[in-house]
Formats: sequence, C-alpha cells, structure tokens
Amino acid sequence: MTGPRCADAAEAGADPLVASAPPAVRWMLVEHSGPWGRRALSGSGFDPGLARALGGWARSSAGRVALIRRPGTGRTSGTRRCWHLVDSRPAHESVRTGRYSDERELIDVIDGRTVGEAVEHPLYLVCAHGKHDTCCAVRGRPVAAALGAEFPERTWECTHVGGDRFAANLVVLPHGFYYGHVPVEAVVDLVRRHDKGQLEPRWLRGRSSMPAAVQAAQHHARVATGEHGLASFAPLAVESTGAGEWLVRLSAPDADLAVQVRERRVDTGRRLTCSAVAVGSVRTFELVGLQQIPR
Repeated sequence: MTGPRCADAAEAGADPLVASAPPAVRWMLVEHSGPWGRRALSGSGFDPGLARALGGWARSSAGRVALIRRPGTGRTSGTRRCWHLVDSRPAHESVRTGRYSDERELIDVIDGRTVGEAVEHPLYLVCAHGKHDTCCAVRGRPVAAALGAEFPERTWECTHVGGDRFAANLVVLPHGFYYGHVPVEAVVDLVRRHDKGQLEPRWLRGRSSMPAAVQAAQHHARVATGEHGLASFAPLAVESTGAGEWLVRLSAPDADLAVQVRERRVDTGRRLTCSAVAVGSVRTFELVGLQQIPR
C-alpha cells in the first residue's frame, strides 16, 4: 500500500473509538499456532467441515470464533491444545476451558456435550493477525509480548477481532470489553486497572455484548459522571426514536439516566484498512441529551 498504514491514519484523523466494539455475546477460542490465513477458519488448515460448523455456531449464537496462540514464539500447549468457551452476556459472564488433540472434539464443545472446567481469571486477547491487516501484527505483537511477560497464563495473541485501524486491539474476557490504539508502555497498567473493576476511558472502544447505541450512551454517562466501574450504567431500555436517534435508559446509583444519542456517518476520504480498495466512512454517536430520571 502507499501512504500511511491504517492505524496511523486513524490516529492522525482522530477516528472515534467510542461504540466501535463489534457484536459478540459468546466467544469460542481455539489454540492454533498457525500459520493463520487471512480468513482464520477457512485459511488456517482446519477441516472444512469443522470450519463450517464453527462458523455456523458463531452465526447462530451471536458469537465470534478466534484462533489463539501464546505471544512471541507461536508455541502451543503441546499435542493437546486448549479451547475456551466464553459467555459475555451481562450477569452471565463465564469462561470454561478444556483441551483437544483431534479437531473433531471441538464439535462436542460447541454442541454442549463437552463443558470443560471453569476459569476464574480473565483472559486478554491481543489481535496479531498480520495476514488480515499489517497493523495488527506491527502494533499488536509488541503489546501482546509486554502483556504476556506480566500475565503469561492469561495473555493470548489472536486472529481478527474487528477494527484493524484501531490496532493494537485488546479484548478483555469474559465481559468483552474492547480497547483500541493501546500503547505498549500502558497495557500492563490498563489491565491492572481493569482487573480492579475500573475501565480505562482513554482507549475504551466499548463492550461486545452491548448494542452500539448502548455503548455510546454508556460512554456519555461516564463522561458526565466520572464513573468508570465495569458494572456501572447497565442498560434498562433501548428505543429507536427515528432519524438515527436512540434513547437509552441506564441504571445509576441515585437516579436512572436517560441518554439520547444520534448516529451518523462521516466520510474520511481515505481507506479504512490497509487492504481496502475504496475510501470509507466512520460511524459516530453524538450526544443529544442526558437527564436524570428519579425512581
């Protein structure tokens, strides 16, 4: 490509991170050292039938399948590699794990016949999928290495998670919180803050298990109140009011909040990913109004 890479251009253009977390309420993580093809499932050597089954599971469960590997060497856990099945739905957050040696065993996992064991700690995914977008490798791998040095059992490089131009992208599971443009020097402190129950607003993209309008409303509520707890501002109701506007009611300690946001598209005049062939537009959510609602 000519010109700046997509992540550099997105930073220079101040592309909004807010409400950019792609939808996923469940995750299936499959350890696979690589090589990873541009299309993770169909291009990475999986049996075609398994690839179709995993893709079908993702569509039917509003989920995402990601291949994972340990940072740096691309090493695996040996002949029996691990899988993680994650539920990111609010009030249902969980991670279960197990191991497989034959790919066909993964069918039993997505079908519910193999349940695995509960995992009590969070997982940190850093997109390092270079064949999908160069920025993910260039920016993601150093972030994964820094995080893996501090939290080796929790950290994984992963395939595409959405939003290449926001590399380095970090996803914290089970909740599904996305962070973008994460700097190497800040990632460990970001994760430590997150583990203490506090979001880091500078790089927060949103939560994958929330609709975009809710992600935007929660952002504006955090800005207005200064409250950044993981569990703050649970959505109570979401209503489309027409003309691209949404009214979102959020739970707050003293009084609920009614947040109205307006969705619009903004032309950038540039390609949004390193591999794009046409210029694109970005989505923004403007704050229309925010008021307290007494209970």
